[in-house]
Amino acid sequence: MRDSATILIIEDETEIRRFLRATLTAHGFKPIEAETAREGLQALISHRPDVVILDLGLPDQDGQDFIRDIREWSQVPVIVVSAREQESEKIQALESGADDYLTKPFAAGELIARLRVAMRHAERLQDGNGSVFAVNGLSVDLAARTVTLDGAEVRLTPIEYKLLTLLVKNAGKVLTHSHLLREVWGKHSLDNPHYLRIHTQHLREKLGDDALNPRFILTEPGVGYRLKT
Repeated sequence: MRDSATILIIEDETEIRRFLRATLTAHGFKPIEAETAREGLQALISHRPDVVILDLGLPDQDGQDFIRDIREWSQVPVIVVSAREQESEKIQALESGADDYLTKPFAAGELIARLRVAMRHAERLQDGNGSVFAVNGLSVDLAARTVTLDGAEVRLTPIEYKLLTLLVKNAGKVLTHSHLLREVWGKHSLDNPHYLRIHTQHLREKLGDDALNPRFILTEPGVGYRLKT
């Protein structure tokens, strides 16, 4: 992963843009700035950034709509930075296609960490990453449909395996509860969120994972789950 990546900042607040610019520059990234959704769209087309940092409260278009619009033709990673703290806003942004969500105010270190995770996820998608995913002693061979932990085979139920592979294929990206329910159990399962909670707990147990000190599966409270990278 290269730290000289181009990052598009779409943010109308001058002070926030200044903070983001200084933070990104200090870590070797190349920031490009836009104050409106219109300017952001033009910059996205002309500069082809590696990641977009997006505020939801833009003067000419709500950021939620902006995400949905660009997802019709672009898979560029989008990290939302917003003062909107409601879980419903986070879920909507992630369901619309955002890769991550940070609530203002946030620390520079957290932003850079999330940024690098989004870039790793994008690189994995571009490269295809072969059929084997490996992290922290966990190895998932998607072609052979095998899972090993520290060299020992882990036997999963079909549901547990499907849940794990969804997290693996989107490693580093937040997957909402509703997205996971739809993909694993179908659209009629949205009224049964306990399915996901129970099977995630079982999966964690088989991976020796602790929800309070996770080695693999991170909980985004009220929103969903992500696999560590």
